[in-house]
Amino acid sequence: MNATSTGALLLCRADPETVRPLAHLLRERMLLTRAGEGWSALVPEGKPWRGPDGGAYGTVDANAPGGGTEPVDRILGGWATALAVASTWPVIALWWDADRAGCSLAAGFRRPVAYVWLADGTPAGEDEAMRTLAARLGLDPVLDLQELETLTRPDPDADAAARLRGLLAVLTRTGLILPPGLGPGESADRLRSVAAVQRGAERVEWAGWRDAVRVELDAVENSGLGPWVRGPRARALAAVQLAVGLPLLVRGARRRSGGWAAAGAALLLQGALGLAYHRVRAGVRSEPVRLP
Repeated sequence: MNATSTGALLLCRADPETVRPLAHLLRERMLLTRAGEGWSALVPEGKPWRGPDGGAYGTVDANAPGGGTEPVDRILGGWATALAVASTWPVIALWWDADRAGCSLAAGFRRPVAYVWLADGTPAGEDEAMRTLAARLGLDPVLDLQELETLTRPDPDADAAARLRGLLAVLTRTGLILPPGLGPGESADRLRSVAAVQRGAERVEWAGWRDAVRVELDAVENSGLGPWVRGPRARALAAVQLAVGLPLLVRGARRRSGGWAAAGAALLLQGALGLAYHRVRAGVRSEPVRLP
């Protein structure tokens, strides 16, 4: 891989119809496409991680070493966390550039787990990460885990892209199937062009808080979650979302981190809707709701 092959993917273990409303809350332009049975792929349309030197860096972060920019793994990890904490399905972020490649798994409120390889395929992570990944994705604790653990051992014939393809090969047993050309080592431009021509592919773009509320309410009403969107359990969950969302939003604003800010915004919105579901539903239908 070289500087021109910088790229990133978000793999969600849910159908596009389920992913769409939450993807809007990332406030990033992305392409959404199906990626096998029960999986979806989100491809960023922009290049927020590309620095002036072609390296994989993102938004300006005054707290970053050297006062520079935010690394691509942190940006993708933030996006994955934003999607996972506001849903019931896990999200895997894949990214690669001229120097490194890696993956990050976010699932609910649990701490994300990540693994990194150098460009030549040299492992640069902890073996425990693969065991955690296998457990959270419900993979076979023996056969699948053995294959994942081989990705953490030295192999002079496997570069970083090959390591990520090895990870994807294991995930095919869960139904994940990426179209040809939509995978590790491809450039961001190539990823976008491939995703755009997939059957059923659609563009996800931020259209303001009013539309975000409507999309979220429609998703809730069609989810069939029953007591999880109404009653005591729903109110308790909403309170937790508000309590966690505000600190994340503040942290994202202070560090100028789009990923963490998106996670906080998603949690705050879902928590607010959870506490006032019926009132907001009626308000949106009769158009008196005032949102920025």
